[in-house]
Amino acid sequence: MNEELYNKGMKTRREVLGDAHVDKAEANKTDFDADFQEYITNSAWGAIWSRPHLTKRERSMITIAVLTALGLEEELAMHIKATKNTGATEADIKEVLMHVGVYAGVPRTNGAMKIAKQVLADLASEDSKTHSS
Repeated sequence: MNEELYNKGMKTRREVLGDAHVDKAEANKTDFDADFQEYITNSAWGAIWSRPHLTKRERSMITIAVLTALGLEEELAMHIKATKNTGATEADIKEVLMHVGVYAGVPRTNGAMKIAKQVLADLASEDSKTHSS
């Protein structure tokens, strides 16, 4: 294992997805998927998300666009939730989805809009509970 790349990837993964998400994924890791978890931490989070040219906000927006175009709803919801950590705003998400609608189709975007609305409503509800406590 490339420990430096893995550590960089784990740091970025935590910054984007949050400690709770990563801790849960790590706790659920088994011998079966440990190699895959190491691979995505190294490649996606260490080698790509950690590159300096694009901001986390920009990478987040690109990721939302690609996941929408491919119809990967579970990953899309996860990355929309992660926008609370990446700096991508609700307006950014809306514009990305509108753009995807033109190039990847209305049905994909329609489904993504429903997911985004639900995730954003959940985030707003979490925020209001946190601020009222």
